[in-house]
Amino acid sequence: MTDAIELQREGGLLTLRLNRPDKKNALTRAMYSRLAEVLVEADADPEINALLICGSSECFTAGNDIADFLQQPPTDLDSPVFHFMRSLLECRKPVVAAVAGPAVGIGTTLLLHCDLVYVSRDARLRMPFVNLGLCPEFGSSLILPRLLGQARAAELLLLGEGFSGEQAAAWGIATAALESGAAALAKAREAALRFSQLAPGAVQVSKQLMKAPDRELLRRVIEEEGRLFTQRLRSPEAIAALSGFLAKS
Repeated sequence: MTDAIELQREGGLLTLRLNRPDKKNALTRAMYSRLAEVLVEADADPEINALLICGSSECFTAGNDIADFLQQPPTDLDSPVFHFMRSLLECRKPVVAAVAGPAVGIGTTLLLHCDLVYVSRDARLRMPFVNLGLCPEFGSSLILPRLLGQARAAELLLLGEGFSGEQAAAWGIATAALESGAAALAKAREAALRFSQLAPGAVQVSKQLMKAPDRELLRRVIEEEGRLFTQRLRSPEAIAALSGFLAKS
């Protein structure tokens, strides 16, 4: 399953490409473990200046692989998905994301922790946690009300309303919306490569300063969301909703 994360090194840029086209790049435990491992290694590698996370020009990720999720659900904060969250949250290097097509669940919330996000105008982002009997994760319950206001955040997190790449850019979730998935990927790559022309220490210190005011609060919120999320997974509501979703797929 580790080949579902395709790595490409180009000078000081490391690209992490989600590569499960038959499953719309749905994320498994093995993929979360691999992503976490690569992020930690890249953060310690002095030859890497930036990271780019992407899918294909048609699909970013459908979120969690529900079958894998139900077979081996995360039971505590030491589960692979939480290792991934911590590795992205703590990454000192700039992380750029390119998004096209579906970006569901953590496919949207991970973008809140990237430094630059380029999306196709027709990308389809959605966080259907409540729809699946679950609760928000990866700090989204803190970040989105602050970024969008309580009313719009409630539409996205409580009703699970979807939104487009164009809306994501207008709301500040994305840096810019491009005409196509290919254009979004090209722009993201161009931006990520620019970091190789900048002083890496200055970039990292600047990122640290930008993230510092909310870092401890965000860590605590992610942990509390994680605890409640794992509890919700065992609830009759979530079991019924996830099983029903799997039966339809």
